[in-house]
Amino acid sequence: MINTPFTRFLVIGLLNTLVYYSVYLLLNLFLPYLASHILGFLVAFIFSFFMNCYVVYKVKPTWGKLFKFPLTQVFNMGMQTLLLYFLVEYFTVDSKIAPLPALIITVPFTYIITKWILTDKYK
Repeated sequence: MINTPFTRFLVIGLLNTLVYYSVYLLLNLFLPYLASHILGFLVAFIFSFFMNCYVVYKVKPTWGKLFKFPLTQVFNMGMQTLLLYFLVEYFTVDSKIAPLPALIITVPFTYIITKWILTDKYK
């Protein structure tokens, strides 16, 4: 139960969140929150690809998978950005905290899409 693809996905997701959030907070000292979010997301995206290949699904990273992997993040990035915007602008959540609930909401959807892209399996 502990060593399943989904639990590994969650652990890597937590590490990825730390990468994202660290970059976000650092850049947010100098840049607007949405620019910090996008740049932090890009750094975390690269980390995520390799960790999902090697640790979560135990597949070899290939150029084909690398080029398909952004599809796993189209939904994720769009929903996180939309949620971040609404949380900050309409629900007055602090911009330093708002990315966290946005990330949590998108995790199950991202897992399904990532598994499908990296392993060619949808179960």
